[in-house]
Amino acid sequence: MSLVVAAIVGLSVPTDEATGLKSAVCRILHPLSGAEACSSGDYAGDGDGDGDGGDGDDGGGGDPGDPFVPNGDPFEPAKCLLSQDQTKDTVVIQVAFIKISASETVKLQQWSDGTVTLERVSETGGGVTASISAGIPGLKDWGGSASLSGSYMSGSGSGGQWLFNGNKSGDPQADLEANLADAQKFAAYLRANEGCRYQSGYNPGAAMGACTQDAASKKPDLEPELAPDVDITKTSTEAAGGVSFGKTFKGNGKSGKDTQGGKDGKGADGPKDLGNISFEGLSGSMTEDVVVMRAKTGPDAGKITFVYTFTVSGMAGGVAQAKGSRMQQVAVTYDAAAYDQEEENGDPHHPQKLTITTSQEAGDGPGIQTGAGANAGPVTIDVGGGGGTIESQIHTESAEVTLDNDADSTAVEDWLRGRGDAPASNPLPTPSDAAEALSDDAGPIERLLHDKGKLTRLDYKANTDWWNASLGIGFGISAGQVSLGFKLFGIDITHESKTQTITGDPTYATGPKSGGARPWIEWKNCTQTTPIPT
Repeated sequence: MSLVVAAIVGLSVPTDEATGLKSAVCRILHPLSGAEACSSGDYAGDGDGDGDGGDGDDGGGGDPGDPFVPNGDPFEPAKCLLSQDQTKDTVVIQVAFIKISASETVKLQQWSDGTVTLERVSETGGGVTASISAGIPGLKDWGGSASLSGSYMSGSGSGGQWLFNGNKSGDPQADLEANLADAQKFAAYLRANEGCRYQSGYNPGAAMGACTQDAASKKPDLEPELAPDVDITKTSTEAAGGVSFGKTFKGNGKSGKDTQGGKDGKGADGPKDLGNISFEGLSGSMTEDVVVMRAKTGPDAGKITFVYTFTVSGMAGGVAQAKGSRMQQVAVTYDAAAYDQEEENGDPHHPQKLTITTSQEAGDGPGIQTGAGANAGPVTIDVGGGGGTIESQIHTESAEVTLDNDADSTAVEDWLRGRGDAPASNPLPTPSDAAEALSDDAGPIERLLHDKGKLTRLDYKANTDWWNASLGIGFGISAGQVSLGFKLFGIDITHESKTQTITGDPTYATGPKSGGARPWIEWKNCTQTTPIPT
């Protein structure tokens, strides 16, 4: 809970309490034998805690050795992320202290080279939760109270990513418009086809021909392979907590049962709890995700990428709300066939690309998260809900380096696995730091990013619309001002729709100049195309 409070108040985790990258990945990938695996030095295990392309990733470009070098500068990436539309629906069911969740996330991404990607991931998880509440000193007569809750969840999921790049007219703007239309049609087909599967599930005798025919009619003219271009698997853990404030309503006690035998009512057992209302004041969470992306078609065919993401986020406010988050991400790409063979033989792996991405988001907007309850003895019935809109700014930085020789590949692998004098740690080196002149004590990864990395900086304007509804049946035990309570049963449904669009002046760092620093200049490959509103 102390780490969650740190997330709420400072949106950062103290260095001495922060989870190291290598040990965090180890624990996620080895939930049963993690201690043994970590102590043996195999921090990355079979997952490597690495990957490519997470939320806010600005893409990347061709290798510096490619025959075509964009705009004559090998340090300029070929494309950037222009905009992203993300929709996430989550259902959480709670039985006593146990929570079970199911969610689906759909992302539609527009890229500056005219291509579009559609990603869909379904995830299930489970965990535990608990809460404690107490009266607020000085507000006892008013019935004021506060409660603190916490939960821990672990989950896994799978999905796919489809690439839409069939329209190639030579005009990236025109291609973007055409590929986006194809992606939107294909997304409609996926939704309709899923509806047919659901219908067949609850009504096996239904005639499915008309349903599937209608779904097929929604396919675009230039449709991708029905199998995703990229297969995605995901594991995640989340620690979350929150503080809410409220008021308890009590009867006047005149009708209370007199257990002392008096006739004046003074021996009544006291005021009766009638119910309560509450407002969520603060909430925070820390998530650790490991995503594995295996590309089957497209420009990255035959590659396997591991993505490790660590995010700290917090929200405050009962009516007007403020939100902030910080994200660190490491992505490493391998040749899939070689990786599988190395894994089978127990040989060292040889990464081909490293990407480090960091981002910060801050915003606010109108919204409310509230609840109300009624008591029936020790049993309570609570309903809650809320919604709102948050306008925020996102600053994203990325450093991508192609590992084209054994020395660089080995240095990255040792860094990830915690070997050598400079293992991966928290916080990660940032792309802005990599653009500065190197210090005398710079480690091998800092030198690699500075000398060869493609460094980029992007800013986005984001709009998040959300709503939530919940129902719970609980049980509480009181002891003075403090009460312990838990839900016997509860269901919570959340919908979040987030759109982020590039703003400002995208920049990248050109090669080292006199003095060692790398100046930031206009990223022309990112400004050649403008995002299309959806």
